[in-house]
Amino acid sequence: MNTVNRQLTFDTQFKSLLLGANLVLIISVILIVLSILISYPFAEHFSMLTQTFSHISTIIMAAILKVGYVVRCIAQHGLGQEVR
Repeated sequence: MNTVNRQLTFDTQFKSLLLGANLVLIISVILIVLSILISYPFAEHFSMLTQTFSHISTIIMAAILKVGYVVRCIAQHGLGQEVR
């Protein structure tokens, strides 16, 4: 495999990685907002079990958000983009 083909393969992989990381970020933000809404302003409409699950999921989704951001930074670096 020559160098040009190898670089195209890496670019394709990093683009896929960036797309996946962006998707993880979007989904995790939506789920964090949803879990916060269930945990606090609308808590009286949900059972104690649902509220407990919502509090726990807030922490888990925050961790997934952080991992998604790190993966996004890795993909951007691999593509030669500015990492912010």
